[in-house]
Amino acid sequence: MTDQPGPERHDAPRLTTRQAAEVLGVKPETVYAYVSRGQLSSVRAAGGRGSTFDAEEVRTLARRSGRRDPSPAGGDLAFRTGITLIEDDRCHFRGVDATELARRYGYEEVAEWLWTGELRPGTRFAAPAGTLAAARRAVDALPAHSGSTDRLRVAVTAAAATDPLRFDLSPEAVLNSARGLIPTLVGALPVLGGPAAEEGPLAADLWSRLTPEPADAPSLAVLDAALALLIDHDLAASTLAARVAASARAHPYAVVSAGLGVLEGPLHGAASGLAHRLLREAVDRGSAVPVVADHLRTGRRVPGLGHRIYRGEDPRATVLFELLAEVPQAAGALAAAREAVATTARHAPLHANIDLALAVLSVSRGMAADAGETVFAVSRTAGWIAHALEEYGERPLRIRPSGQYTGPRPPQPLPRDGSGPDQGPGSAN
Repeated sequence: MTDQPGPERHDAPRLTTRQAAEVLGVKPETVYAYVSRGQLSSVRAAGGRGSTFDAEEVRTLARRSGRRDPSPAGGDLAFRTGITLIEDDRCHFRGVDATELARRYGYEEVAEWLWTGELRPGTRFAAPAGTLAAARRAVDALPAHSGSTDRLRVAVTAAAATDPLRFDLSPEAVLNSARGLIPTLVGALPVLGGPAAEEGPLAADLWSRLTPEPADAPSLAVLDAALALLIDHDLAASTLAARVAASARAHPYAVVSAGLGVLEGPLHGAASGLAHRLLREAVDRGSAVPVVADHLRTGRRVPGLGHRIYRGEDPRATVLFELLAEVPQAAGALAAAREAVATTARHAPLHANIDLALAVLSVSRGMAADAGETVFAVSRTAGWIAHALEEYGERPLRIRPSGQYTGPRPPQPLPRDGSGPDQGPGSAN
C-alpha cells in the first residue's frame, strides 16, 4: 500500500484503518488492497503510525460495493454474534443448519440450543401460575377487536410487573424469565376451539389459540417446525430494536416489548397476513392467476414472494412446504401457492418465502389472517432473548449512532410563540 504524501486535511473527518475496515465490512488487509488498486486513497497519520482515510470516500466505496452505510461516528458499526449465520442461501443456528434442526427437534429444544449451545431433548417450557393469571386478566380487559400483537404486548407488560427479579440480568435469571414468558404469551391468548393442551410441546397449546379446528399430528408438525425456523434471522429490524434495548440494559421483558413494537410493521412480521389474503382470494376464485394479475396490474408486489437475503427459495419455506404436503387439508392452498409462484415467475424471478408457507397453513386450517404474525411473534421472542444475552455481555450503550443533521444551521432567531401581536416584516422592534 502507498500513502499519498502531504499533510492531513483538518476540514474533513478521517478514519483509522480499523474504522475504515468496519465501515466497509472487510478485514484491514482488504483496505490495504483497495489502496493498492487505486480504489481508496490514504494519508500517513501524524507520527507515521498507520494511515488515515477520508470518511466520505470510504462510505462512497461502501455504497458502491453494496455495503450498508453505517453511522460515520459513534456506536458500533457491526455486531459480533454467535447466534445466526446466513450465507449461500442457508441459515445456521450456532453453526448448525436451521432447517435440519427444525426437521428433527421441536421449538423449545431449538430455543435452548440458541440460548445455551446445548441441546436438551424433551425440553418443555411452563408458565408460572401467578404470571399467567396476571397476563390473562390484562389481555381479557382489551377490546374484542384487539389483534394478536396487541394482546402479546399487554401480556409481556403484565408478566414483567409480576417479576420482581426482572432487573437481574445474569444469564441464569434472564433464561428463567424467558422460559416462563414464552408459554405465558401463548397461554394469555384466547382459546378459539376445544380445550388447550395442558401438556406437550408449546405448538400444541398455541394451536388452540390460532384456530377452532382440531389439531392433527401433521399440522402440529408444520406449526412446530415454523416456530423453530422463525426463532432468529440475524439482525432483522425487530432484533436490532431488541439489541438496542439490551444495550441500554433494559430487562428482558422490555427487550421483548421493543421487538414486538417493530414486528408489527407490514414489511416485517405482519407480511404473512398479506400473503394469507392473497391465498384466501386465490382459493376462493379457484386460481391464483387472476389474483397475481390484479397485483401486478396495480403495481403492488405479490406478497409471500422474494427475499432480500435469499437468491432462491427461502430454505425455511422449503421445509414447511414439504411438511404441508403431508396435511390433506392444505392441498388446495398449497396448489394456489405454487401457482402464484409460477405465475409471477413469468414477470419476475421471485421465489417463495416463509410468509407464503405460513399462509398455506393459516388458510388451509381455518386461521385468521394474523395467525402467521402470532406464530412469528411467539417464536422470535426466543431469538430476541438470545440477542439480549449477547448484548448484556457487551459494554453498555455501545449502539449509539450519530445523526446527520440536515436542519437550518445555527444560530437561528428565537421562534415566536404566536401569542403577541404580529409586528410584520416592517417592524422597527
